[in-house]
This record gives sequence, structure tokens and C-alpha cells, in this order.
Amino acid sequence: MIDLVISWPLKMSIIVLLIAAGVIGLILMVGSINLSIQFKKEVKELFAQSKPISANQVFSYEQLNGLPEPVQRYFKHVLKEGQPYVSYIRLTHDGQFKTGQDKDWLSIDGEQYFTTEKPGFIWKGTTTMFTARDKYISDKGRLVVSLLSLINVVDAQGEKYNEGELQRWLSEGVWFPTNLLPSERLQWSAMDAQTAKLTFNYQGLSLFYIVSFNKLGEITQMETKRYMNEEKLETWIGKMNDYQELNGIRVPTNIEALYRLEKGDYPYAKFKVKKIEYGQPEKF
Repeated sequence: MIDLVISWPLKMSIIVLLIAAGVIGLILMVGSINLSIQFKKEVKELFAQSKPISANQVFSYEQLNGLPEPVQRYFKHVLKEGQPYVSYIRLTHDGQFKTGQDKDWLSIDGEQYFTTEKPGFIWKGTTTMFTARDKYISDKGRLVVSLLSLINVVDAQGEKYNEGELQRWLSEGVWFPTNLLPSERLQWSAMDAQTAKLTFNYQGLSLFYIVSFNKLGEITQMETKRYMNEEKLETWIGKMNDYQELNGIRVPTNIEALYRLEKGDYPYAKFKVKKIEYGQPEKF
């Protein structure tokens, strides 16, 4: 038998490393807990600001009179007569995310909450490296990215983020399509047999999407101009597919987001819906 003799200095080094690892683990755990508490508060704030509309607003095919043909086809495909308007939405997803054009795809898990009477949402996406929170609350947009759920490496806000986050909320209305029905602030105009223009006006902002439909009536793509950074507007495209009926409404379960740049497309998000629920104004 061979005895393994560890010198005293080596023993001390091992002890120090174990203590350091324990301290780092504790710091990361505390950071994760604090982030979860903050996110829960923001979800509560989001839902507190918007009124329920499901009890007194329902969808009728008569609302479609005069709309462009592909838009009528869409609503007849995804909604049923008498469908109550959706007030509150919560969903979970998995998928992939890119932090840059030359970066690798990262696996990501997310949860998201929406309101409709007052436009708003908050999303949290988690990877092994960072946690991101994208939100539009109190008519203000903001993106916060925390490294290892601990250190904020991005905290972006201002007028261009107000616009960009409202654009995200509007395009993700495909997950709660009563939000895309015509109203005082939302209008559809004809383009051709497979395309229509969506215009949305809110809080001094005028947003638009060029919306493409397939023969079934499903929205397959939404295109607009969106700030990729704080300096330049770029063509932004959302792609939608794999429609399924969930809670009585047909919605896309796959969504991809990309920027169409001069040097080629930059896809950065591919999400797959795992669960979607309506009328539940609280965190999962």
C-alpha cells in the first residue's frame, strides 16, 4: 500500500479554494434570489396597471367587414365567434438565442407576461451565462442583462427603447390575436392577396408592420423598421409557424426574430412555446 502524504501548504491551498468556491456559490445564489424577487415585483406591477376586458368585449365575424381579405381570413382561422378578448397572458418557452452575429447559439428558457388594455409586457430569458429582462411597463421600454444573474452588464432605456419594446409587444400579439383586431389605435390596410399593412398609434408613437399571410390565413411574417442599436433603424422581421390550437385560439408555437442587414440576415432568437395561458394575471 502506498500512503498519500499531502503537505500542509497544499492542504491550506485546498481549504482556501473550497472556501472560495463556497463563497462564490453563495453570492450567485443570493444574486439569483434577488433577481427572482425583483422579477416577481415587476410582474405584479405590470398586471396592476391594466384593466380586464374579457367580460365586456367579444369577437364577432361582423367586425371583419371591410377588412383586407387576407386579414379576414386570418381572424376566421385563429378565432371563434364569441371569443372573449384576451386581457392577460402568460407563457413559457425554450429555444436558442444569439448575442452577436459572430456568436454561437445559446440554449435559452423564458417566461413572459402581457397585458392588453394597457399595452405592456415583461420577459425573462435565462441562459447558462446571463439573464435578460425585456419589458414595456408604464409606457417605458427597458432591457437589462445580468451576467450570472448578478452583475448588470446592459441597462438600456430611453425613447428608442420605448418604441422598440412596444414594437415587440405588438408583433407578439399573434399569441393573443384579439389584440390585433381593429380598434381606435389599430388599423389594417390592403396591399395584395397575401399581404396587409398594420398600423398602431399609441402615446405619440406610430408603428407599422407589413404582414404576410399564407393560404390558410396564418400570419407567417411581420416586417418593420426597428432600432438595432441607438443609432440606426434596420429592417426587422418576425417569422411565425407551427400553428396549434391552445386554449381555444390558434397561435404560432415557433417564432424567429432577425434583422435583415446589408451583409445578410442576422437571426438572433428562435423560441418554441411550451405553455400559454389566458386570464391569469399572476406569475407562474
